[in-house]
Amino acid sequence: MSDTEGVVDFVVVAYREAGHWLVETAPRELGNDLGKLVGLLRERPGDNGSLAFVSVDEDFFYAARLIGDDLRLLLSDVTAATDWPMARDVVERLGLPFPDDDDPAQPAGDLTIFADLGVDPMSLAAICDDLDTYPDELLLRIATRAGFGAQLDDALP
Repeated sequence: MSDTEGVVDFVVVAYREAGHWLVETAPRELGNDLGKLVGLLRERPGDNGSLAFVSVDEDFFYAARLIGDDLRLLLSDVTAATDWPMARDVVERLGLPFPDDDDPAQPAGDLTIFADLGVDPMSLAAICDDLDTYPDELLLRIATRAGFGAQLDDALP
């Protein structure tokens, strides 16, 4: 395992087939390679696309959602890009400027990423703003609102 693999807590992929959520863990090293993670999402198109949650060092998470060719990304804390290569990749893919060390912690990317699943942008921003909560708990909140909390809880290590 490489040093960067060790900091990825987990990678989880979720998608709906025949109206039922399927949630599975994926190799942690995919959390370090956005291109390969998107490739995995392409293999699981589901009824309405697929999504991935990546938790990093019990510090932040990023989410990717692929619907057809439309890739949507969310980074729970933009300041993570100052320290973590995978967060820099997300910020770069979003076309955002890299944060400074003194920038405030705030989400970056598409806050409407899960709106059609019942997670409105204001609720998603509030979840990401809870800096005292671990990423797995934040992701479980999102998944619960989207309708697959129990499946995510079962899949988490």
